Amino acid sequence: MPTTYNNPVYPYRRPPELDSQDVRHCPVVIVGAGPSGLAAAIDLAQQGIDSVVLDDNNTVSVGSRAICFAKRTLEILDRLGCAQPMLDKGVTWQHGRVFFQDREVYDFNLLPEEGHRAPAFINLQQYYFEEYLVDRADTLAEHIDLRWLHSVIDVDAQPDQSTITVSTQDGDYRLTCDYLLVADGANSNIRDMLGLESKGQVFQDRFLIADVIMKADFPTERWFWFDPPFHPGQSVLLHKQPDNVWRIDFQLGWDADPEEEKKEENIRPRVQAMLGEDVEFELEWASVYTFRCRKMDDFIYRRVMFMGDAAHQVSPFGARGANGALQSTENLTWKLARVLRGEAPRALLETYNTERQHGAAENILNSTRATDFITPKSRISRLFRDTTLELAEHYPFARRLVNSGRLSMPCRYHDSPLNGPDAVGHPAGSGPADLRPGSPAKDAPIRLGNESAWLLNQFGNRFVLLLDGRVATRQAESLVSDLKALLEEQPDLDLLVLGPASQALTRLPRTTLIEDAEGRVVERYGLAPGAVYLVRPDQHVAARWAECSREAVNLAIDRALGKPLVTKESRHATA
Repeated sequence: MPTTYNNPVYPYRRPPELDSQDVRHCPVVIVGAGPSGLAAAIDLAQQGIDSVVLDDNNTVSVGSRAICFAKRTLEILDRLGCAQPMLDKGVTWQHGRVFFQDREVYDFNLLPEEGHRAPAFINLQQYYFEEYLVDRADTLAEHIDLRWLHSVIDVDAQPDQSTITVSTQDGDYRLTCDYLLVADGANSNIRDMLGLESKGQVFQDRFLIADVIMKADFPTERWFWFDPPFHPGQSVLLHKQPDNVWRIDFQLGWDADPEEEKKEENIRPRVQAMLGEDVEFELEWASVYTFRCRKMDDFIYRRVMFMGDAAHQVSPFGARGANGALQSTENLTWKLARVLRGEAPRALLETYNTERQHGAAENILNSTRATDFITPKSRISRLFRDTTLELAEHYPFARRLVNSGRLSMPCRYHDSPLNGPDAVGHPAGSGPADLRPGSPAKDAPIRLGNESAWLLNQFGNRFVLLLDGRVATRQAESLVSDLKALLEEQPDLDLLVLGPASQALTRLPRTTLIEDAEGRVVERYGLAPGAVYLVRPDQHVAARWAECSREAVNLAIDRALGKPLVTKESRHATA
């Protein structure tokens, strides 16, 4: 098959441990140099934490695999220094169309408002994504020891540390670590070694992925067909990727023979029937898959943390796999960094499990519902689906019931034990509902001095206090002493002041003055003079108030660091 991409081959290096009698101890060892493992290593490195990353292969993924990257994922990757090459290479889209049989029933827009740095979605082959992550990791080599063709063959997980045995072409060696992060995929060998399970549902259907190279005049939109005339009784999904590559997913049915369906002579007639006899194309890559929705009951086992598909797996409809995995990774890394630096109790790590169990359950629920709608398994369920599609062509209420994959959304941890107060008594009520504590912060265009910038780029890696500084001089002077003491007491806290503001505020240490370039910061955050938001290092809102109080902010930071949790039963002692 022709190809538009040549997989890089990364070099194997003989490990120094083979030439030493000592067993090296590491703060963090990460197994798997895929999206979750590399993102975790980069995120930890940016927060000063060293890691060793082990992968049993020496290249990026073969085939396009995950291709849809959502706005929240791009915002996370922007914080990690990886988003720009993805935006430069990827195909940006925000519109989608849904078809039933031979007609379009409705279309949708995923990002109807402007004023965001990241688009609603981009399409980009996973191999490019992984390559950009490797490139970024290489710039952080001071903190990231990335080892190719190193296979973990044994794990001894104890309550205080883990010991692993690693196999290479030159021999075996051992490492010990404070924390072992496992991102070795859906069929995790380490999960099996530890006798742990991932439980869920296997869907009795098969799908063909065909990546075809062609020059076509299809718009850069997501097109989904139910029961189309070119593939009757089944469903089809079309996405554009870079390099004139188009992803086509064909539902095949449970009785399809995977090996037969992957043969080019059987794929070509399906694609030709869809595109028309006069359209020329080349087949680049194909795969037949059966999907499942499952997760581990607990993502933490002693000092071992599971991430990505090793922890939770969903069907591809809705693009919730890789996007959910990156949200899990960012949730874990800021907490782990602070535990390792002695700034938070180990009990904080428990909230990786609680917050991301919620996220995984949400993704599995949406993925399962989409799969049930797309692949009805009874006459009644098919009748419901087809009737819904008929109604959707004419009635907006029915469009909310159509499920061709509820696309990945940012996870909101509204019930998290880390959340501080909401802004009761705020002049605008309690503030926008979608920025309650536990919600991801929203982007908006701003100005830094004479330069245009983005609000989200001012959040991340540290706690940030966003203060509406448009207060009277006397109120500003009364705030200064509290804020100065707060910044001295909280070395992991920065201050972001929305101006125009008194110089007494902007001269405080670790303080940045921003201007609301288009009025969107005030609008989206429901700000009023003196109001304040506390934002976690992962860009999620920790608390918000109508006015700033040193005591309240200190208590909220303690809560966000899990300090009250040490009084409760926990599998982790305090650090």
